Amino acid sequence: MEVMDITITFGMVCIIIYLILVRRNRYWIERNIPQLNPELLFGDVRDVNKTYHIGEKFRQLYTQLKGKHPFGGIYMFTKPVALITDLELLKCIFVKDFQYFHDRGTYYNERDDPLSAHLFNLEGRKWKSLRNKITPTLTSGKMKMVFSTIVATGKQFQDFMLASVQGQTELELKDLLARYTTDVIGTFAFGIECNSVHNPDAEFRVMGKKFFTRPRNILQQFLMNAFPRVARLVGIRSILPEVSDFFMNVVRDTITYRVANNVQRNDFMDILIRMRSDSDIKSDDGTLTFNEIAAQAFVFFIAGFETSSSLVAFTLYELALNQEIQDEARKCVNEVLKRHGGILTYEAAMEMIYLDRVLKECLRKYPPISVHFRITSKDYIVPGTNSVLEAGTSVMIPVLGIHHDPEYFPDPERFDPERFTVEQEAQRHPYAWTPFGEGPRICVGLRFGMMQARVALIHLLTSFRFSCCSKTPVPMRYDLKNGILTPKEGMWLRLEKIDDK
Repeated sequence: MEVMDITITFGMVCIIIYLILVRRNRYWIERNIPQLNPELLFGDVRDVNKTYHIGEKFRQLYTQLKGKHPFGGIYMFTKPVALITDLELLKCIFVKDFQYFHDRGTYYNERDDPLSAHLFNLEGRKWKSLRNKITPTLTSGKMKMVFSTIVATGKQFQDFMLASVQGQTELELKDLLARYTTDVIGTFAFGIECNSVHNPDAEFRVMGKKFFTRPRNILQQFLMNAFPRVARLVGIRSILPEVSDFFMNVVRDTITYRVANNVQRNDFMDILIRMRSDSDIKSDDGTLTFNEIAAQAFVFFIAGFETSSSLVAFTLYELALNQEIQDEARKCVNEVLKRHGGILTYEAAMEMIYLDRVLKECLRKYPPISVHFRITSKDYIVPGTNSVLEAGTSVMIPVLGIHHDPEYFPDPERFDPERFTVEQEAQRHPYAWTPFGEGPRICVGLRFGMMQARVALIHLLTSFRFSCCSKTPVPMRYDLKNGILTPKEGMWLRLEKIDDK
């Protein structure tokens, strides 16, 4: 009898859970929002990281849901998510009604994992306070101050490449470019010569790789995404302890040395040190604590080296596929350098308009951050509808989908820098191209990221011609386990030295 009772009880519990899940998957239907056919446990994302990159999957969902409503209803496992399909609503989320969407809803644990409490993750007043402190450190004026440092690292990379290439050589460029951006950001954000271009086992490079390739515990990921308060309570960390310890020690040693020896380098770390407080963990007077300095230097490094190296890799890929565009880009670079006496100055880099268009078109076709996300802070009535996004609702912006929408970018698979002439941009909806986000939470490091990409391309285009080889990934396939849009098997291209100009 007891066995029968247990069986009946277990069966009833299973039925109740099943009914709860079925009801959960009707969340958007009950609110008259178009949705697709979510699976019971996996929602609309079963094949993410298995068959499709998350950006590709959201591009599919965007295409299926667009035109039916300003947003569509999808499910991340059992979690209802609003997928934005209307650019006017996107404008409201990013700018017009930002007060409803000021947080991303990403996990961080300031107590146990202080490096995770950085500008990208922080919320509310903490985010606003830190943003106000950090923004002045990355203005165009500050970029001009550190430009020579970026160029010096770019020249070292150019010399290494020239020494490596004999005649026509096939090389995997994605890792080489990641080593270049590691060196640039290591110098700028930490004031340390990483030397990873010459030494792929340099510690900065190794730690950067570990951050992106660490195995993810499914239970921990579930708790961080679905129950962040519980995850913080039990002390779950999103950053490997050895990675965290390395960066914390680097920042502490750098600050100690510079303060003791009165060293000033006009780099990012120097700017942060000038705002340093005497506290490690708390500051209410507009200064930065040690933990805040370490977290910002860390996210600047992590967010910058992978995204920028992918941007340059994809750009070289498209230039190899489109030789006439490569010739035009090289011509632009050489003509501007000639006007500046062959010297790469900040002003010269900013005059390379066609190169800028090439980079923008690459960011359209291959946005490193392929999905933006926000969380609704309070009930929000969607303009022009009776629909309400309830407080706590996750909001996703399918950047890759919008960037490949033929309504905004005709023949979207074609690589065409002319899409970004002043005339073309004026005719297009201003929120059709958002690789860095927009509004108050736009990427604070976009100027730096674009600058190190420009410098790399300038040095490479003046030294080499790029073309496809047997290992070139055509068609392109993405690394499914990397949240950043990156090529799956590296970026193999053929390089041929260009004769002295």
